[in-house]
Amino acid sequence: MEKQQYTQRKNTRNKNIIQLLAGLVLIVIINIIGSSYFFRIDMTSEKRYTLTPATRELIRNLDDKIYFRVYLEGSFPAEFRRLRNETREMLDEFGAYSDHIQYDFINPSQGDDRKQVEAGYRELMAKGLQPTQLQVRGDDATSQQVIFPGAIVSYRGKEVPLHILHEQLGVPSQEIINSSVQALEYNLASAIRKLTFKEKPNIAFLEGHNEPEPKYVADITGELSGFYNVKRVSLNDDFDSLDDIKTLIVADPRTPFTEEDKFLIDQYIMHGGSVLWLIDPVFADMDSLNYAPVTLGMPLNINIDDMLFRYGVRLNTDLVQDLKAAPIPVTTGYIGDRPQISMMPWVFYPIVSQASDHPVVKNLNAVRTEFVSTIDTVGAKGVKKTKLLQTSRYSRVLGTPVRISLDIIQHPLPENLYNEKPQTVAVLLEGEFESIYRNRPHPEVILTDDFTFRQTSEPAAQIVVSDGSVIKNQFDGQGRPLQLGYDRYSGMLFGNRDFLLNAVNYLADDTGIMEARAKEIRLRMLDKRRIQQNKIAVQAFNIIIPISLVIIFGLIKRFFRVVKYSKKR
Repeated sequence: MEKQQYTQRKNTRNKNIIQLLAGLVLIVIINIIGSSYFFRIDMTSEKRYTLTPATRELIRNLDDKIYFRVYLEGSFPAEFRRLRNETREMLDEFGAYSDHIQYDFINPSQGDDRKQVEAGYRELMAKGLQPTQLQVRGDDATSQQVIFPGAIVSYRGKEVPLHILHEQLGVPSQEIINSSVQALEYNLASAIRKLTFKEKPNIAFLEGHNEPEPKYVADITGELSGFYNVKRVSLNDDFDSLDDIKTLIVADPRTPFTEEDKFLIDQYIMHGGSVLWLIDPVFADMDSLNYAPVTLGMPLNINIDDMLFRYGVRLNTDLVQDLKAAPIPVTTGYIGDRPQISMMPWVFYPIVSQASDHPVVKNLNAVRTEFVSTIDTVGAKGVKKTKLLQTSRYSRVLGTPVRISLDIIQHPLPENLYNEKPQTVAVLLEGEFESIYRNRPHPEVILTDDFTFRQTSEPAAQIVVSDGSVIKNQFDGQGRPLQLGYDRYSGMLFGNRDFLLNAVNYLADDTGIMEARAKEIRLRMLDKRRIQQNKIAVQAFNIIIPISLVIIFGLIKRFFRVVKYSKKR
């Protein structure tokens, strides 16, 4: 009996040794295979850690170290801790595809010398990062904390700022954090792309139709320069002027287009070129109110209505009033001889928001407009139309001529008059466009020897916005351009810059990183009110249930062991 038990124990020991050795061999084989073949498994339902093909290719093509200094370290509320952790995990995901990805998380507020900390703040602001004020709630009090939710990205001596937190007007903080997390891949990839471009594509602002001077588009020009060679072109009846232009920006023209200009732009589109149209169908000017109590908004004919209609949209000669509007400074009274200035919403400056989940506008902050008109889509075979921006549901539309007076601030109309549906003010057109010169003679222009007249376009895209001022930056007291979208009167930052940057990137993008903006990460939030009401029950459930399951599992296992060995005896 003892010999049999000895033999059984020996066999069991040998079996265990064989299993151990087999496991070690298997681990070695897996490591050898893993060193040659890289793969990762993303078990999340929305594939949040699966990078798009374009992002993976961008990272794998890095030939030198790219360094992220992320200023998201410190004592934060739970939402910002989540943003920090998600940023770290995304950088780790980037690092899985390239050894050149390096990063550090830094607390810019750390330090005993307050002057040194404030000097660090000024340095980060000079580099392009914007601070955010946080309210940190303690057990007994609430304190203010300054954070810089962004990063400075370095590559071969060059640096660019990266904004990780994308604030949105009127959106709860949890949703802002979630949208910022959704945009992480795109924002990180964009920073890498901006720094590693070897040959930038060409884009151009159109000139020759009384468009704004360069100083009025200085901020967006500088921002676009990180991705493109930004030019300014006049057509001069010569098709060569549009040669090698990836995207043409038609920004707030004020004088009519000639037939020659229209033909050149039309054929540019027919040959696959993309256009960003920023057009005012109505002329309205706030400066006129400095000299007269009333001014009129009148139709502005720049002779492109037939082009846009053929491509799939109609710009209406009307103006939208909206209760959701940007404020302007208004004199509301006097104390002695000193005027009292108040910020009042100006219904002719609608604050518009995304009309769809298209990557150009997804998770976009509200966009500030001035004297914006409505857009209708019309039938155009082979053209897909996507609404991008719209007014709020508290709006009304006025046909021209429109009476414009500041009296509407002092004597506002009843709110029930602002009852029209949201009005479309920006549309994306994609597909194969039909030339307006199809089956009709075209004007005499200078053409290259290899030019071929096309009646139907190659696959192309256009974005039409019914407001030319959406691209204009304001100026500070010294006449320096402010960030596009920053309103110096209210101190609010709108999404104009991001919208236009996204629009141009989408129209000119040939690397595909815009695909990353389409990612959606669902926000799975706990009901804080129910948790607070059932705090003891929730705590008990989360503590007692797991411990009880472990004890029950241990007792069951012990029971079967006792039964098993009692039978052998």
